Amino acid sequence: MAYSIGIDFGTGSGRAFLINTENGEIVEQFIKTYTHGTIEGELDGQKLPQSYALQNANDYMEVIEEGIPAILAKTQIAPNEIVGIGIDFTSSTVVFVDENMEPIHNKEGFKDNPHAYVKLWKHHGVQDEADVLFKTALEEKNRWLGFYGFNVSSEWMIPKIVEVNNKAPEVIAESAYIMEAGDWIVNRLTDQNVRSNCGLGFKSFWEADTGFHYDLFDKVDNDLSNIVREKVEAPVVNIGETVGKVSQTMADKLGLSPETQVSPFIIDAHASLLGIGSERDKEMTMVMGTSTCHLMLNKEQHKVPGISGSVKGAIIPELYAYEAGQTAVGDLFEYVAKQTPYDDVKEAKLRDISIFELLNEKAAKLYPGESGLIALDWHNGNRSVLSDSNLKGCLFGMGLHTKHEEIYRAYMEATAFGTKMIMQQYEGWHIEVDHVFACGGIPKKNTLLMDIYANVLNKQVTVIDSEYAPAIGAAILGAICGGAHTDFSEAVEAMKEPVLYTVEPQPDKVEIYKKLFNAYQSLHDLHGYKKASIMRDVAKLM
Repeated sequence: MAYSIGIDFGTGSGRAFLINTENGEIVEQFIKTYTHGTIEGELDGQKLPQSYALQNANDYMEVIEEGIPAILAKTQIAPNEIVGIGIDFTSSTVVFVDENMEPIHNKEGFKDNPHAYVKLWKHHGVQDEADVLFKTALEEKNRWLGFYGFNVSSEWMIPKIVEVNNKAPEVIAESAYIMEAGDWIVNRLTDQNVRSNCGLGFKSFWEADTGFHYDLFDKVDNDLSNIVREKVEAPVVNIGETVGKVSQTMADKLGLSPETQVSPFIIDAHASLLGIGSERDKEMTMVMGTSTCHLMLNKEQHKVPGISGSVKGAIIPELYAYEAGQTAVGDLFEYVAKQTPYDDVKEAKLRDISIFELLNEKAAKLYPGESGLIALDWHNGNRSVLSDSNLKGCLFGMGLHTKHEEIYRAYMEATAFGTKMIMQQYEGWHIEVDHVFACGGIPKKNTLLMDIYANVLNKQVTVIDSEYAPAIGAAILGAICGGAHTDFSEAVEAMKEPVLYTVEPQPDKVEIYKKLFNAYQSLHDLHGYKKASIMRDVAKLM
């Protein structure tokens, strides 16, 4: 019998899963909320800008150092039966470390410096740096921006490096290496300094054939090329290959065999495609959590405006992986739930159900368009297709009799409309969408939301029975690099998660949602393009 471990590092917690490589059975799991959480608002009493989102890298190692021994102790599986480990991670989540791979925030004199901490994917304090990169790259956009959706996101690695160099050059000087947090975990496990083609290709202006775009970096900042050459550049390992064996030190510490192979890290949402069995072109997968990633595979590379990138072999060898996304989905629903009126909170408590269950129950009784509300789901900015983290959410059509469940439903519909904007963008640039998959805890629990999506998109939606598809996908990579399976198709077929349910669009609802979507698109274009300066100007007052 052979097993692999998939370790999924999300926004708020890390999860280690022990998986049977023959049938994908979850043998044991360990879940740990990060000790320090997301560092927002303040750092040790020091006020932080509203756009900052930081983390403590020590929390990530706690997941591994506590999780792997725990699942081994519970299962009593022999260490030599665990053939491989796969890692998935949020991205671009950037860590700054010294020559011993020690995070800079652990070093004396840096514990109160916010720029020494991990820059989480949703850290948007680098918009100015992203704008400079974008404006510089526009001069020769076909060469630099075409495969990045003709945009530069504040979520990417290079703007974050420029931000730290501008605001805290002492952190750059102290850093021997700068990398994706997923790469850091792999390096800590193997005692090597390598990079994954997935993280570099999507977030760092790097291409397999040409490497980093140093000619662009030279135009942006006099120091940037040298920083990248000295601290970011390293041997690249492709998805599907192995980085090497777990180091003897880590094997002893975790209770693993030193023969256990380690896969290069893969972006968390991308790992989900493997976990649910979406390995073909023309399938759009929605990985739904606090945010949503919309992923596609295609045999060809197209320049699609407004997406976050396209990289060959970043998920499946020989296929181009495309990424787009929405920055607020689960977070947005939670925000609305927290505004629930007292009477509804009291009702939920009396009935011993959650606020979400009550809101879904009431929202399900509403017919599309009944409330007259349209929302823009930009409460954490817009990743695709507007690529503007400064945009703000809006709600239109409110009256004195508007009910809270109507607002809740309007925001659910807004996320579906935002997804349709992305789907249309793919289809408008020669990437057909024949089928839609949804995975994550939200679609598994919320059938009303999936009904809305099916009717807004006018597509069958297949919901996968897994809240942990990224971890399963990571375990599949561990199984491949450990030799339990010979190729991707064999591994995915054996280990993928099952289908939970499917939702078919209903013609009457589809027609109503077409009209509502037209209204959403008009508001999207007005406030995202033509009049975007209105909310930008207001935001400057904060």
